Amino acid sequence: MANYRVKVEKMNSKKLLILLSVAAFILILVYLNLKSQRERAVKVTAEKITTHDLASIISASGEIKPKKSVNISAQIPGRVVRIDVEEGQVVRTGDFLLKLEATQYEANAERDRAYIRSLNAELIRAEAKLKQDENTYRRQQNLWDKQLISLEELDAAKAQFEISQATHKAITYQIRQAEASLKSTLDNIEKTVYTSPIDGIIASLQVEEGETALVGTMNNPGTVLMTIADLSIMEVEVEVDETDVVEVKLGHPAEVLVDAFPDRIISGSVTEIGSSALQRVTAAEESRDFKVVITLEDPPANLKPGLSASADIIAAERKGVVAVPISALVMQEETDGNARKDRTQGEGVYRIDTDNRVIFTPVEKGIMGELLVEIISGLEVGQRVVVGPYSALRQLKDNMLVKPEGMRDR
Repeated sequence: MANYRVKVEKMNSKKLLILLSVAAFILILVYLNLKSQRERAVKVTAEKITTHDLASIISASGEIKPKKSVNISAQIPGRVVRIDVEEGQVVRTGDFLLKLEATQYEANAERDRAYIRSLNAELIRAEAKLKQDENTYRRQQNLWDKQLISLEELDAAKAQFEISQATHKAITYQIRQAEASLKSTLDNIEKTVYTSPIDGIIASLQVEEGETALVGTMNNPGTVLMTIADLSIMEVEVEVDETDVVEVKLGHPAEVLVDAFPDRIISGSVTEIGSSALQRVTAAEESRDFKVVITLEDPPANLKPGLSASADIIAAERKGVVAVPISALVMQEETDGNARKDRTQGEGVYRIDTDNRVIFTPVEKGIMGELLVEIISGLEVGQRVVVGPYSALRQLKDNMLVKPEGMRDR
């Protein structure tokens, strides 16, 4: 009996040991499972919000042009017989430039003068005849009043008088026509001599002595003899994209860099904004550009028209404003109901709370700088926001645990 009791106790101890082992194994499995399911923190780059000075800059490229430039074109056809200037030469208003051959026009003028002299001689004869016929008509009128001549004789005298009047008027009109022709011919003679209409330099000389200048027609442009540019005021004409031109205003300051002067920044301001898009040769343009003119302040003395240049137009400036890196901005879908069509896009940042959990915070943006964007509302100085990396920003959700790394204070 005692042996049986000992066996029972041994069996009970063995079962208890097995039960304890199973329980311990289960506890270990639960612990390992809980440990594997423990929340993992997403590694992110964070930045503490501070204030900044921002500038919204619109960049564009173009070329240098003088504010005033005059093309001297041929007004009458003729052969160039004399040129007294060369490219790069400084000229003043009224200085002689070049001369076209005027032989034909001078001959036409002499012909018109001779014709006028001939008409004047005829006019003298017509005036004498008119006076004679007028006196005859008056005498015949007196005789008719006294019933000394017939009505036919009176009518004949009256008709002759009216013929003389008409002849006199015709010659007078011919003289006026000839004088007008002479005036036009003299004007053509004046147009054979070209003088400078402005102070400036000869920017380009496109003809040589002996060449024939042609007058422009509807389909064919006339000969441009030369171009005179006033270099006292220089501009840069740039092309601004349609998405940016709405932000450009007259008077906005600009910084211009000319390729030929890489070490010098030239200041300027916007003085002209195109009201319509520039016309392109092909219509397959995805975007439109608008002409913007920037007048330069104190340009280099050797700045030449046609040089390539780039301009940074400062569309807006802010001092001491709350700003975050552009990389911190994310778009989040906001759902109204369950229908996908009710979803809208909200822009904001992921703000890091005190327990290192992120909260999506909608923000109102201001101007956009090169790397920073102004935050008008939604954030305060001293708060932390997630600025990257992009792969982490894509997977963040509200209340997720993050591990900030590379904390920066801008």
